Amino acid sequence: MQRGLKWFAVITTIGMLLVLLGGALVTKTDSGDGCGDSWPLCHGELIPTEITPEKAIELAHRIVSGAVGIFVLILSVWSWRTIGHIRETKFLAAVSFLVLVFQGLIGAAAVLWEQSDFILAIHFGISLISFAAVFLLTLLIFEIDKKFEAEKVIIDQRMNFHIIGIILYVFLVVYTGALVRHANASLICSDWPLCRNNEFALPMNLHEWIQMGHRGMAGIAFLWVACVTYIAIKHYRHQKVIYGGWIAALILISLQVISGAVIVFTRLNLYVALAHALFISCLFGVLSYLLLLASRSKKNELLYKEEQNSPAKVQ
Repeated sequence: MQRGLKWFAVITTIGMLLVLLGGALVTKTDSGDGCGDSWPLCHGELIPTEITPEKAIELAHRIVSGAVGIFVLILSVWSWRTIGHIRETKFLAAVSFLVLVFQGLIGAAAVLWEQSDFILAIHFGISLISFAAVFLLTLLIFEIDKKFEAEKVIIDQRMNFHIIGIILYVFLVVYTGALVRHANASLICSDWPLCRNNEFALPMNLHEWIQMGHRGMAGIAFLWVACVTYIAIKHYRHQKVIYGGWIAALILISLQVISGAVIVFTRLNLYVALAHALFISCLFGVLSYLLLLASRSKKNELLYKEEQNSPAKVQ
């Protein structure tokens, strides 16, 4: 494998993380309107004559997103030509670039036309899909599969159900988290884990429903990941990529829950909020790799059976 491709893949993956964190920064600092309703220009200017913090953050996010988009395109083409023989490469290459373009168009639409909070919340989730595709491409380029003996991974239907179910559910949790930010519901509740710890009551308005709905869904996600991690420890210890993947997922979702609570305690500390976005991005990347492994399980099982039934093995 070419060393240059490996370095380029790492840089592109880091770039995608910066795009995700940049988007979170734009939302958390209310910089989405920093350039008014002008796109790709800023208030009709290529370089604004007057720079404010909001303009600087919005412009930086646009520049980084554009540059990373070019990097993703190059990585997609380079990977297609270099490791196109690997089954998932062409699909991931196409998804990583096309979804990123779609995400950019949604971002432009959010600037040019007024969008509801429920539509804007989709933005982060779409970016997450593109990041996951780039992340998986990078793992394929580094031949992680061989190091973890991924070609020997065989999972049962129960684990397959959990992997698919959790990644879809976590994506919904991500959406509700983004909705909390866009609806300005981050600090609508003064306490944690309840909205007001001194009383057990249903949310009293839409913003409280959005906040508490997200907390409830995140709590279910944590319990689900914890249960599946227990299953992996008990039944998949011999398959270190499954075993290690679920332990990593449990650690990341624990950090996600903790940082979510700290956001409330610190009254929306910016660094904690960005760490919150980072943890969920990494968690989605890990779950995506587990999903990739699950998609190969049946093929691996058939190859294993053929190997066991081969004449050389029988003798």
